[in-house]
Amino acid sequence: MRRYETFVIIDPDISDEQRSPIIERATDLISQENGLTVKVDEWGKRKLAYEIKKKPRGYYVLLDFCGNASIVDEMERFFRIDDRVMKYMTVLLDRDVDMEQIKEDLDRAQAEREASVAAETKSDDEQAAPEGETVADESSIEAVESETEVKPEAEAVEPAAAETEAETTEPETEVKPEAETVEPAAAETEAKKEES
Repeated sequence: MRRYETFVIIDPDISDEQRSPIIERATDLISQENGLTVKVDEWGKRKLAYEIKKKPRGYYVLLDFCGNASIVDEMERFFRIDDRVMKYMTVLLDRDVDMEQIKEDLDRAQAEREASVAAETKSDDEQAAPEGETVADESSIEAVESETEVKPEAEAVEPAAAETEAETTEPETEVKPEAETVEPAAAETEAKKEES
């Protein structure tokens, strides 16, 4: 088996729904010919070195795969037919590759990624919990949620009663400032009368 890299430049004006079948078709061709897709790396829209089909930009995709020459022939035939593909190029990376070793490397890399994601979520959970407390399991969280659903309804009665008490006391406090403002005004008018 040989290892190849194929660079594909796809029309940047098409939508993701139109672009994904091109990439899926290429990976399907690899698996149909008993090849192995090592990596599909979508680089996204980038500026071209020169215009292709009167377009200054293109959507770049890198396909890294193992297989034989028939895969490359079939893939390039598909790219040649499809108008959405602006340019493609296949490069031979290695003439003799052990596919079993590559599969093991891919599996090991996948396991390491999953372990690092699990470790990150665990550390995030530990940071979210206050000191001295442990993160609760899902059953205890559900029990707490069911208890808290009942409490807000019971507490809703208490604030309503507090509001009615506040309404009854507010008129008394409003009357006092008005009475205080009347007294200074009356004192001023009396002082003016005395002067004249």
